[in-house]
Amino acid sequence: MVGAARSRERPGSPWLPAWAVFEHYLVGLRRTWRAGVFSSFLLPVLTVLGFGVGVGGYIDQGVDGVPYLQWLVPGLIASTALQVTVGDSTWPVFSNFQWVKTYFAQTASPLRVGDILAGHLAFVLFRVLTTIAVFLLVTGLFGALASPWAVLTLPVVALLGLAVGAPTFAYAASVPSDNWLAMLFRFAVIPMSLFAGVFFPVESLPEGLRWLAYATPLWHAVDLCRAATLGVAPQWSIVGHLLYLAAWAVAGWLLALRAFRRKLVV
Repeated sequence: MVGAARSRERPGSPWLPAWAVFEHYLVGLRRTWRAGVFSSFLLPVLTVLGFGVGVGGYIDQGVDGVPYLQWLVPGLIASTALQVTVGDSTWPVFSNFQWVKTYFAQTASPLRVGDILAGHLAFVLFRVLTTIAVFLLVTGLFGALASPWAVLTLPVVALLGLAVGAPTFAYAASVPSDNWLAMLFRFAVIPMSLFAGVFFPVESLPEGLRWLAYATPLWHAVDLCRAATLGVAPQWSIVGHLLYLAAWAVAGWLLALRAFRRKLVV
């Protein structure tokens, strides 16, 4: 079946098959978007109010001379993008293999494995970008964005979504049980969110933990987002940040493509 599907000619743009997969998930989102409002939007805003306004009111000097709310928000932008990416790249991917088996149905069409992967990953990026766009709008109303360059956080979180989403797709396609997905949140997402410079400077960590934080893709996105929203230079090289995140994305794509082919090509 897969071989027959591959042999069919598909006129038009080479992106059309992946776009069809993206539209499939977009149609589903039109019916279910209300269920994700709290986790994707209201919860980060409440965090801004609790930490940025509440806790920040007790930090007289701010952080690095910047009011705590303005210092915190770019970290929340990056960590929210991370959590949305991982949330949409774990159980939905696992379900498409193990429970509803959507991927297997898609291989019965002229779709290739790469089309299936690209279309689903594009939908995850769409979710990340729309969530962060609204988040930027709301935090801007709180006066938490000190620079018009804050709009550049959107391409940053898109690259973060690729850097995190692609390897997470590979992981979700390979694990035998959904218990492993919960472990990913417990041992990777939560520690990254706590110690990658979101709530306090990484420099305050012990040296060993500091280098672990630097190794995470989240810290690189946090540094870029903070530079954009504050209108300052990042701590590290912009090109270095982008290349590091791109390396994660490329490696993750190759791993995900390999994992998908093992499951879908028979």
